[in-house]
Amino acid sequence: RAPYVVNGKKYVPMSVEKAENYRERGIASWYGYETRNKPGGHMTANGEAFDPNGLNAAHKYLPLPTHVKVTNFDNGRSILLRVNDRGPFVEGRIIDLSAGAAKRLGFYEKGTATVVVETIPVEG
Repeated sequence: RAPYVVNGKKYVPMSVEKAENYRERGIASWYGYETRNKPGGHMTANGEAFDPNGLNAAHKYLPLPTHVKVTNFDNGRSILLRVNDRGPFVEGRIIDLSAGAAKRLGFYEKGTATVVVETIPVEG
């Protein structure tokens, strides 16, 4: 939950308590092999190997890891994902999905989609 800086901007992740009630509608994008091929692109923010075909996501503020349900507003498809990375750092986007998740939600070819993101409880 430590604050971090990207491109000169400071981000402060939300508390676990606040994340329990998180729900937001906005623009999702996806990331894949172009990210994995960058220096340091093989690892997620919480130290796991990044799998472009996996079912995971990046979020600027949710605690790592957090499980979310992402619903594509345009076609109604939903998927459960694990947030294990930070991003997207593009203005106006609320979540970055792995390429595999974007394919399942039906917006891989388009590049972005309007989605609803909501945290889900996971019993351990």
